[in-house]
Amino acid sequence: METNIDDMNPEIYSYVFEKFFQEGALDVYLSPIMMKKNRPGTKLSVLVEEDSVGKMKKMIFLETTTLGIRASEIQREALERRFIKKETPFGRVTFKEGYYQGERVKSTPEYEDCRRIAKEQDLSISKVYDVLNKIE
Repeated sequence: METNIDDMNPEIYSYVFEKFFQEGALDVYLSPIMMKKNRPGTKLSVLVEEDSVGKMKKMIFLETTTLGIRASEIQREALERRFIKKETPFGRVTFKEGYYQGERVKSTPEYEDCRRIAKEQDLSISKVYDVLNKIE
């Protein structure tokens, strides 16, 4: 589902993102666009399962300034995901692993853990990622 918006306070997007995810949105994102009369605007895109379309449509109409929504069906594929804890120089850290046909193809430390470590250790978050990304 998507809609173009050119008249909404941008502070509101953070609130509606949180609400959409709480109500089951799979993804929510914004894209800058140029609208009629060359006005800058924002395209709000919300990816939902088919059984959530009605609920999400109502939320978009009630929580944004839009007067119309476009909806289309798309195919979505995702890797199998597992969250595991690994021992690291910073203690136990959660990693998100992605599997394709049963084989692990990705392993990434979770942002919130990296953020916490950077603050606790007074390190740049880039340094934390560098150390953690070398762990198998």
